[in-house]
Amino acid sequence: MQHSKIVGGSTAKRVINCPGSVALVDKMPPKPSSSYADTGTLLHDTIADILDKGQKPADHLGRKHEDIVLTQDLIDDKLLPALAALDEVDPKGELVYAVESRVGFGDLLPDVFGSTDLLGRIGARAIVLDWKFGDGVAVEVEENEQLLFYAAAAMRTPETAWAFKDATEVEMIIVQPPSVKRWVTTIDRVKAFEKELAGAVKVALKPDAPLKAGDHCKWCAAKPVCPIMTGAVDRLLKEKVDALPVEQIAHYMDQLPIIEGFLKDLQQLAHGLIEEGKTVPGWKLVNKRATRKWTDEEKAVAFLTSVGVEAWGEPKPVSPAQAEKALKGAKIELPADLVVAVSSGSTLAPESDPRPAVLQIGHTLAKAMAKIQ
Repeated sequence: MQHSKIVGGSTAKRVINCPGSVALVDKMPPKPSSSYADTGTLLHDTIADILDKGQKPADHLGRKHEDIVLTQDLIDDKLLPALAALDEVDPKGELVYAVESRVGFGDLLPDVFGSTDLLGRIGARAIVLDWKFGDGVAVEVEENEQLLFYAAAAMRTPETAWAFKDATEVEMIIVQPPSVKRWVTTIDRVKAFEKELAGAVKVALKPDAPLKAGDHCKWCAAKPVCPIMTGAVDRLLKEKVDALPVEQIAHYMDQLPIIEGFLKDLQQLAHGLIEEGKTVPGWKLVNKRATRKWTDEEKAVAFLTSVGVEAWGEPKPVSPAQAEKALKGAKIELPADLVVAVSSGSTLAPESDPRPAVLQIGHTLAKAMAKIQ
């Protein structure tokens, strides 16, 4: 899914509160995807197809996005509760809706756009609904900048303006299974938000756009290089913790989520730079602890069955460790060619770590090929 580089629904809160973040984020390397993000994309794409094409969740069992597979558990835990929530919003089947609509601000804010999960209309009420399939952070709906962004953009987009034409109110809905959160507001509130956003974008495009820390920093990609964040961490490191007054301790405790996020993003940035073949002095990448896996599950099952060992767990074959435990009593050795040790990836480590650095084969090969050409 394509996103605006200036501001989008998910970044509207940050840009309004910290216009200077736009320039900083633009300088950052793209963040790698994660299993959480890939799962969210899979579920969003699937529910859009279900609603748009009149399909059933079961029709998509086994569907993949990257390495994530749509399982029955995901259908039961996420898709079915989300669809049930939609029935709660529209019990009489009156909702006229469109899914995955691209919306933008036209001449008011060129190159500022986003994609709505669901736009609709029931009577005189416009509906803006967003699916949230993550479990970690509960998302509040009242005065939610992302939904206000989508509503304002949709009102200015010819293909979606129908949902707001002559509407007397706008309902914002966040479905985060099993929770459904609803907030009814006015067209005037949406227009006021649009004015606030336009002002923030205008400031953000200036070379001296201001920076400001706050809870909007949580998902900002520029935390590792933000002078506000790095300055706060430097000041904190200079404090003598045991001499801090209670009020100051409480203040710093309130900042923990932001500081922890800063450190996590800093690690991800360093990890990505080293993966690209760049040097971060004093640091390297090493393989994570290897776990043993079957080289061929079918052959493993055949062998275990042949020696009278139960080969299946739920829903996959038993692990090599479980198989070895069962074989030990029968004094049977597990054939070495059935098992391989596989690292789950790389992790940051200081240069003093005794483990060898991971060889970045792809970048080494690319540099060698460049020299040949």
